[in-house]
Amino acid sequence: MLDIRFVKENSDVVKESIKKRFKQAKLSLVDDSIGLYDQWLKLKKESDDLRAQRNKVSEEINKLQKSGKDIKEKVKEIKQIPEKIKQIEEKQNELHTNLNKTLKQIPNLLHSSVPIGEDESKNKILRTFGTKTKFSFLPKSHTDIIENLELVELERAAKVSGARFYYIKDELVELEWALIKFAMDYLKKKGFTLIRTPNMARSEAIEGAAELGDFNETLYGIKDEDLFLVATAEHTLASLHMNEMLTCELPYKYAGISECFRKEAGAHGKDQKGIFRVHEFRKVEQFIYSNPKDSYKHMEEIVKNAEELFKKLKLPYRVVNIASGALNDTAAKKCDIEIWMPAQKEYRELVSVSNCLDYQSRKLGIRFKGKDGTFHPHLINGTAIATPRILVAIIENFQQKDGSIKIPAVLHKYLGFKKISPKKKPHSKR
Repeated sequence: MLDIRFVKENSDVVKESIKKRFKQAKLSLVDDSIGLYDQWLKLKKESDDLRAQRNKVSEEINKLQKSGKDIKEKVKEIKQIPEKIKQIEEKQNELHTNLNKTLKQIPNLLHSSVPIGEDESKNKILRTFGTKTKFSFLPKSHTDIIENLELVELERAAKVSGARFYYIKDELVELEWALIKFAMDYLKKKGFTLIRTPNMARSEAIEGAAELGDFNETLYGIKDEDLFLVATAEHTLASLHMNEMLTCELPYKYAGISECFRKEAGAHGKDQKGIFRVHEFRKVEQFIYSNPKDSYKHMEEIVKNAEELFKKLKLPYRVVNIASGALNDTAAKKCDIEIWMPAQKEYRELVSVSNCLDYQSRKLGIRFKGKDGTFHPHLINGTAIATPRILVAIIENFQQKDGSIKIPAVLHKYLGFKKISPKKKPHSKR
């Protein structure tokens, strides 16, 4: 969330940023938060004045006692003050709670480089790598390829778990783990701490890292418990240092490995077949706690890391600066990396990198104290590898005419094969 003092002193800036996000319905939140803050300040002054009065009366009582004078009226006066302070503090606490609820609904400030547009049609392509994969034959969809290779069980998964769940088998399982190990090895060399994160988190942790709307739209809750399945390791990495004062020099760099669970509400009708858009997947997430002055440098670092992984895999991609209207409230700027999918004949998003500035760390009570002073660190998150989407990209781009799939050379050392070929059918006996 934003600092209320900044909101009060720069209300026009905050409102202009909201307008650029095309979220006019949230404009009133700015004035509402300032109103609540002003009321809180007024009550704070009253409670501070009462404390000063209590100290003054206490001194007066001491003087009267020393001079042997009557102190009954002063004692009566001082006894009333604590109750008055208590009543005011109760109102202050209520105002503070409402103020935080209001502030959490105000979107983060947009970075000046974010393209202004109501939807993804206004995204800006920053750069492209490689050429779109071409074939001498009509490319098949990833679904047809892996079904023909007997590497997936979709109908049985639907029977067991419902739509958008899947079983993958044999070489596809090995390929998935090879990709995760490939990303882990790369990030470890880049100085990231490898960390296996919890798959569940309490509402306090997720609320600090995610948007309030995510609870209904995205997250699966655990019945009768204050626990939610995480949609991304971003949630647990952001809240890793919740309510802490950090003192070790920034940046902190984490490579989080986790399961991810998403309802995909609102995604009905798109990517129904196959394993591109699913409810459960695995991911290696990059996450950096940064000094504010370095946060956009670290954002570019995370983007470059993901690009380097795709370059090593020889997958054609483009980097896209996401338009203001398509951003979530938490991100000040977001860049996606989209991979070319030959059968779909379009680029599809495999990586999202967001700089959230101090929006999350302020909600989570994370501060840093060092040579540059005390401040809320900036938090930057971004995908390194997410399966099964990266599997889909490899399957479609490395498919062969005979229905086999070539394995990118960089993964050979993790596997005992260089190609996934159709299984040989046993000869029937006459």
